[in-house]
Amino acid sequence: MIQTNIDGVVDNLMHLQPLLYKNLLKPSRNKTPMPPGAVFVMWVLKRKGLISMSEIGRKLNMPKPHVTGLVDKLIAEELVARFHDDNDRRIVNIQLTEKGVQILTEIRQDISEDLRAKLSKLDNEKLETLSIATQQVKDILIVLSELEPCKTEIENK
Repeated sequence: MIQTNIDGVVDNLMHLQPLLYKNLLKPSRNKTPMPPGAVFVMWVLKRKGLISMSEIGRKLNMPKPHVTGLVDKLIAEELVARFHDDNDRRIVNIQLTEKGVQILTEIRQDISEDLRAKLSKLDNEKLETLSIATQQVKDILIVLSELEPCKTEIENK
């Protein structure tokens, strides 16, 4: 029975990602010329403050060379700044600039407006169901993110 439940969850999650992208995220991509990965990096920096390149990669499950490319573009736009660790010059820390915080706030507002417009088309019952379901999914994904990495995550590092 447990395997059947796991298989059902896997199937639902695999269908959920493209549906989320198509219905909620794709329409918002036109709001910024930045690639989604760059926006994700900025969101991590907004939540975590000054953190290392490696930590950004871990938080987003991205290889370090990909993070480096995104961060380099963000530095060129003066949206983030690079700092070397005082104790270990090999460690490179990244932080949002004031301009980065402002741009991220604008992006978030634009995306929020689009999502509100889309969600306002739902009746109250469906909106309440979605509210409860998304909170539950978020809570479970937070728990999963705190567990030990699986074999494929370790292999990708």
